[in-house]
Amino acid sequence: MTETIEQTLISPGYLAGSGDPAWVTVPLRRASGWSTAGDALVPQVILTSPDQLAQLRIAPDPDPAQPWWTLRHAHHGDQRAWEITFDAQTPVEIIAAVTDTLTAPALPQTAPVDPYGPLRAAGWHAPLHHDGLTSPKGMSSPNGLARVDRIVDGHGRSAGWVVETSVHNLPAIWRAHVDDNTPPHVASALFSAMADTTPLVRPPRRVPSLALKHGSTSTRQVSAESVAFALRNRTTALAQRNSALAPSVSPASPQAPASRRTR
Repeated sequence: MTETIEQTLISPGYLAGSGDPAWVTVPLRRASGWSTAGDALVPQVILTSPDQLAQLRIAPDPDPAQPWWTLRHAHHGDQRAWEITFDAQTPVEIIAAVTDTLTAPALPQTAPVDPYGPLRAAGWHAPLHHDGLTSPKGMSSPNGLARVDRIVDGHGRSAGWVVETSVHNLPAIWRAHVDDNTPPHVASALFSAMADTTPLVRPPRRVPSLALKHGSTSTRQVSAESVAFALRNRTTALAQRNSALAPSVSPASPQAPASRRTR
């Protein structure tokens, strides 16, 4: 008889809590060839792309105002340097949507990418401000629990996006900050993950209380084998994708992203 274990399905996914960081880091290492580095005296993980242009840093910080995840890409060709940061409670599946897109072999773009396209398709709308007016620079989820806001600097120029999940007047559950130089297809991957209605799976004891109160949850019995091998299967699929689609390219010059302070 097949052994089964109980798992909880959480929708919307952005309420599911952080999850296992290995969902992001293991495929980067084993399917995309990113190298690891770190200091044994500092609780952080650093992964760097084979071309030395991209870096993912995971640095747990006791200050909730500081991001735990930082994805940077150095200036290369016509693409300016860019950065995305994620708070500790960002679901790893949402972060993985970004890293999976970044590591995918480049395909020719046939038309400009509208980052907001996935949100509009999922029924997101312009959010209301306190004065009742809508903001043309942002998008809010149908349930009002998540939003994407365009940042404008003091000169009226775009400065990127803030992605936020929050419940009513409570502090934000998590935020992501997206640099304005982030390629549109990468920003679109993040917004598409936010709009995805597919429930995320968590062990019953790891379900956030806010997901129980404000989301939709259900439990199911699944085979223990499917849970045990989910990460391996994901990594294998990405490795096959990369080997099947990877074009022959000349190695890039080693221009590593600049690092911030060590925590």
